[in-house]
Amino acid sequence: MGKIRKEEILVGLDIGTSKVCAVVGESTPEGEIDIIGVGTAPSKGVRKGVVIDIDGTIESIQNAVEEAELMAGCSIHEVYTNISGGHIRGNNSSGMVALKEREVREADVQKVLDGARAIPLPSDCQILHLLPQQFLIDDQDGISKPLGMRGVRLEAKIHLVTASMSSVQNITKCVRQSGLQSSLMVFDAIASCEAILNEDEKELGVVLVDIGAGTTDVAILESGSIVHTAVLPIGGDHITNDIAVGFRTPIPEAERLKIKYGCAKTSLVRHDETIQVPVVGGRRPKELSRQLLAEIIEPRVEELFQLIQQEIRSSGYEDLLASGLVLTGGCTNLDGICEFAEEVTGLPVRRGFPQGIGGLVDVVRSPSYATGIGLLLHGMRRQHDPLVRSPSTMSFGRRWRRLRGWLADFF
Repeated sequence: MGKIRKEEILVGLDIGTSKVCAVVGESTPEGEIDIIGVGTAPSKGVRKGVVIDIDGTIESIQNAVEEAELMAGCSIHEVYTNISGGHIRGNNSSGMVALKEREVREADVQKVLDGARAIPLPSDCQILHLLPQQFLIDDQDGISKPLGMRGVRLEAKIHLVTASMSSVQNITKCVRQSGLQSSLMVFDAIASCEAILNEDEKELGVVLVDIGAGTTDVAILESGSIVHTAVLPIGGDHITNDIAVGFRTPIPEAERLKIKYGCAKTSLVRHDETIQVPVVGGRRPKELSRQLLAEIIEPRVEELFQLIQQEIRSSGYEDLLASGLVLTGGCTNLDGICEFAEEVTGLPVRRGFPQGIGGLVDVVRSPSYATGIGLLLHGMRRQHDPLVRSPSTMSFGRRWRRLRGWLADFF
């Protein structure tokens, strides 16, 4: 194997509630990406998607990156990082300008986007993503490239994702003090969309649900654009805690039982199946019915999908989701979770696995790696144009070249 050039390497660093995962990818001449290394470590400093312990998070990042470096046979210096948590907010906005020259010019596009992003924000809040949906010229909608078109009025519809400034700064600090540089920060659900969804689903309308340990991230796409995002305060850890309390077993054992024997639907478990359950205090394990385990899991899963259903209804896109629901995240490995989701939401449901990659596909072919793979794919689109930056740091009024590259990236 030849020496890998630095510019060919991309690294997605998924800083989650239960684990930190570093995924190393190598870009190919064909414009694809091969996975060449993966490293994971227990997450010691994150709760509900938010950093609560700087030192613990740094240690977890370093451990995951070191393991990924050993597998990939390279040194890691730059990473694409994720962000999630209850502080994430999604808002749709629009801007409108009159066309003085009766033709869309560069300055008009800059001005209408500046107007669309000019919404009131709390003092400890910043724009993380600015995602174009469409342009309109004199009420003609569905326009993706307005430059040069004639009319008297230009309008832009966008989706803004905002985040707590302090949460962004804490993640950046952890990455930097781990000896790394963060090239871009991406909301979990947006990264997962990159790895999981196909173009037909995006066009026809789809809900991406990423069930993490501490939170569940939701993204709704319609006509190829993100139109709604949200973070729900329930994740896989809530199921684990319910098992620990119900069975009076330690948290690590409850997690093991959930992964190995868990089922989201009681009706799918045979009455005669039993499992060995360790108990606290070192006493002798108990033999309990697996159906009892499902009875503990099912109410929490039902609560989660009821919240998802409410979020879909409140978005206003409930009747425009021909592709249904796509589930990803480690918790979606639970038996019966897709069947349960179909019953609650009334939508077709599939479990999403990372796609569009090569290399160590068998290693990362799991919903658990959706965010890490998505970060790589998100970053790959930018590696050939260093002027393209994260929408949160882009200055729209400066250089059209940046704006043009950015718009081309999303359409």
